[in-house]
Amino acid sequence: MDQRAAFVTKVLFGEEDDVNLFTILDGASVPGLLQHLYDCELHYECLYRGDLAPDMAEVAPYLVKLERESALTGWIVEEGWAKHWGIFARSSEDLRTMRRHFRTFLTVHDSNAKPLYFRYYDPRVLRVFLPTCNAGELNAIFGPVDRYLMEDEPGSAILSFRNNGGALVKRKDELPGPEQEN
Repeated sequence: MDQRAAFVTKVLFGEEDDVNLFTILDGASVPGLLQHLYDCELHYECLYRGDLAPDMAEVAPYLVKLERESALTGWIVEEGWAKHWGIFARSSEDLRTMRRHFRTFLTVHDSNAKPLYFRYYDPRVLRVFLPTCNAGELNAIFGPVDRYLMEDEPGSAILSFRNNGGALVKRKDELPGPEQEN
């Protein structure tokens, strides 16, 4: 693992031992995601309910409980960083609780009550959406999530968002550049 990937992994997992790191990966953005999930030894769940047709399963969002040293984690941070593959969340909760929480945001309604898919698991969406939320919306979207983490627009930093009593707190950790790796 190169220095940038090691830095991303360190920031994503943080220092707390009793906190889990989850990712929601977007099957529509991640080439070969299902095969990687089948091959990994980590726990994962599709956020969509029921048996999916193969073409829908390919593009569905998947929730994965990551482990620091897993091959899947290495693949995500080495190959997927800056490619809007998904978002990360830290929580002390388990996979089942997190799936239930994240499923509540898959569908939103427009002003005419028409249901729409909300692709919040795309970092390009979530990093713009979170700063627009009021206190009640932040409380709802964070729920059991301690912190959301994702790439910034150019992929040169890790953005971290947390809910501080209804106020959004944002942190930006710049990734080491190529000149810093030598």
